[in-house]
Amino acid sequence: MKMITAVIKPFKLDDVRKVKLELAVRDEQVDAAVEAIIGSAGNGKIGDGKIFISALEQVVRIRTGETGGEAI
Repeated sequence: MKMITAVIKPFKLDDVRKVKLELAVRDEQVDAAVEAIIGSAGNGKIGDGKIFISALEQVVRIRTGETGGEAI
């Protein structure tokens, strides 16, 4: 599992819906999520933003107690 954090330009808010996104995704979803963010927020100019990808050790769904990828 990975945590993706993207910081983008405020005027791209309507395209992406947030100035800062934090997504918890399964490993196999990382590339698609990154491509979607770049496609919506990028315009090829300086200051488009950054995407940070870090390891996410554990996720727990409070309601059911599910953990890991099942909780995402």
